[in-house]
Amino acid sequence: MTLQLRGISYVPAATTHAVRRDLRAIAEQLHCTTVMLIDTDTERQVAAAEYALELGLDVYLRPYLADRPRAELLAQLSRTAVAAEELRRRHPGRVTLLLGSEFSLTSRGMLPGRWLFLRVQVLIRWRRFFDRRITRKLNVLLRSALATARGQFHGPITYAAGYWEQVDWSGFDLVGVNLYRFGNDPAAYAARLDRLVAETTKPVVVTEFGCGSFAGADQRGPGSFLAVNWFANPPTIKPGHVRDEATQAAYLAELITLYAARGVHGCFVFTFSMADFPHSADPLLDLDLAGFGVVRISADDPGHWLPKQAFAEVARLYSGSGSGSGTETAGRDAGCRE
Repeated sequence: MTLQLRGISYVPAATTHAVRRDLRAIAEQLHCTTVMLIDTDTERQVAAAEYALELGLDVYLRPYLADRPRAELLAQLSRTAVAAEELRRRHPGRVTLLLGSEFSLTSRGMLPGRWLFLRVQVLIRWRRFFDRRITRKLNVLLRSALATARGQFHGPITYAAGYWEQVDWSGFDLVGVNLYRFGNDPAAYAARLDRLVAETTKPVVVTEFGCGSFAGADQRGPGSFLAVNWFANPPTIKPGHVRDEATQAAYLAELITLYAARGVHGCFVFTFSMADFPHSADPLLDLDLAGFGVVRISADDPGHWLPKQAFAEVARLYSGSGSGSGTETAGRDAGCRE
């Protein structure tokens, strides 16, 4: 394993106890070196960061604010940058700031559609008609965001770009890309990764990658969540999707191994848990099948999680042990209640 950064993203849970439990699992059982903390609440995000740093994890702070005016997005980024600078001063060399993620999708104005769900549909079906518009408007927003962040934060800064976004990386310290693999041409994915690394002298970090836990999810990649009929009440799994945790585990293992072999600086598995995709014994209601978490959260007991096969595989590779023995048992003991 030559990855210098071995990470996972995490949205802090609702209680301090749960956050500390989860971060301990990330540090001690998954053997991560770094955690990406994603939150709309800066105070909760910073509290999680302080504990992560105490555990020995380096921290990437990524504010999240979808479907809001640009002024609100920049104001939140400014608050996060101020907090990140305080952390950096106390923990030099261990805090990185992300401006955000996939602004062309999460912010209004680059793709048609007032709401994120509508813009996802446009992206999937008609993105090629908007590529030039996306590039022009995205880089204008990124310049404003970068100036806002640099005014408050004096450590390394990056951005989590969508794979379709063309970013001017000249003002950034690292190149960050959400590089999901999908389709049936892994050689093309590897070639794209090689070009990404070859075209810059800056460290390249894969800021998101992952898939769901069903047969064929490795072909769907970021579209795994579309296995859910979100218009049903309650949401249900669409016919033809069969739970298969081994698919997710193999996908993550293949890509982590590829990144290590191709000179990538580091990567963040997406993601530790997804509370909005709970696991159910009823296959029709098992939304975890379409989620990206390496642990599954019980629909009946949201304060409890259990590790999936992907948890053991990530732990095996991140530890460099070549064996996942004992990991699942340890995770099951810690996957505990609040």
